[in-house]
Amino acid sequence: MTNSSFSKDPCDAALIQTIPHVAISVRDTALFDDARTLLMRVFLEWTHDHIVLNECKEGITNKLVMCVNKTKGVTVLIRAYGKNTDFIIDRNAELLNMIGLARIGMCPPVHARFNNGLVYGFIPGTVAKPHEMGNDLWAPLIARSLAKWSQISLPGSHAPQLFPTLQRWLRDIPKSYKDPKANSTFQANFSTDKLASELSELESILTKLNSPVVFAHNDLLSGNIVMSESNDKVFFIDYEYGMYNHRAFDIANHFNEYAGFECDYSRYPTKDAQLKWFKIYLDELGQDSSHDALETLYNEVSVFQLASHFYWGIWALIQASISDIDFDYMEYAKMRFDEYYKNKSRLLD
Repeated sequence: MTNSSFSKDPCDAALIQTIPHVAISVRDTALFDDARTLLMRVFLEWTHDHIVLNECKEGITNKLVMCVNKTKGVTVLIRAYGKNTDFIIDRNAELLNMIGLARIGMCPPVHARFNNGLVYGFIPGTVAKPHEMGNDLWAPLIARSLAKWSQISLPGSHAPQLFPTLQRWLRDIPKSYKDPKANSTFQANFSTDKLASELSELESILTKLNSPVVFAHNDLLSGNIVMSESNDKVFFIDYEYGMYNHRAFDIANHFNEYAGFECDYSRYPTKDAQLKWFKIYLDELGQDSSHDALETLYNEVSVFQLASHFYWGIWALIQASISDIDFDYMEYAKMRFDEYYKNKSRLLD
């Protein structure tokens, strides 16, 4: 496995150095003890007896700890990176994104780096549930918020990174797995040669759609969407997959996430619901939201849902070989590719 494609720009390195680094590793086996030690080093005025810690267990990539200072009324998050996830995620790019987003008020500040993670600000509010994201309260707010994201301009290349990322991930899929059950499922259902052929075909089809390139979140599942306490706006959190990408991927991926980790794709929004969502999104951008424009975006998003399934299917095949989080990544990969092939048959044949 390699991450040799990741940024080595000296200007990027200088910007990263503006975030203080604490030479501590937060271990899974001593999560709270290490978290307290880290907090004492980052916030010198904090004391042990004023801190309340809670582990957030919804994610399947990292370990996340919510840290509340009771006397100061301050909450921060400690994110300890999942085992070997630097093979999947460019952590320097993630940090640069967070610095840039924080400067324009689109994400909380980063307080510190440590050996295997970050300490950063907390956004109060209510986290979405998969079945809520398409309702009349959440859907319009998400569409408007994503339109704001689509207008973000960060330093560096604005070339779409979807297919370069997938090509790199494809090379990181192992030929076999140590876990017998995972290996049996992989050998019975997957071929890296077939996946490479599928990816080449998919890239050829999707690039012809000319979907506009925007700064994309790329991981708008329910757990990464927070409703404000005033219930009038939503915020997006967790930026580790953020990159320039086709707008249709970000939208299609969000719609796929209505299914949740259980992959109940009966929740995928109807065409009427999508057109309503698209109009809010385009109106917020100040762009054409005529019937033809809505149909064009509908067609883009319909086909890009294939890329979303492929993306997270490949991701899960790698995670199945490197992660120590209690989640059946191989079964998840199979479910995503089952949906990929089903929808490919429906959309392209």
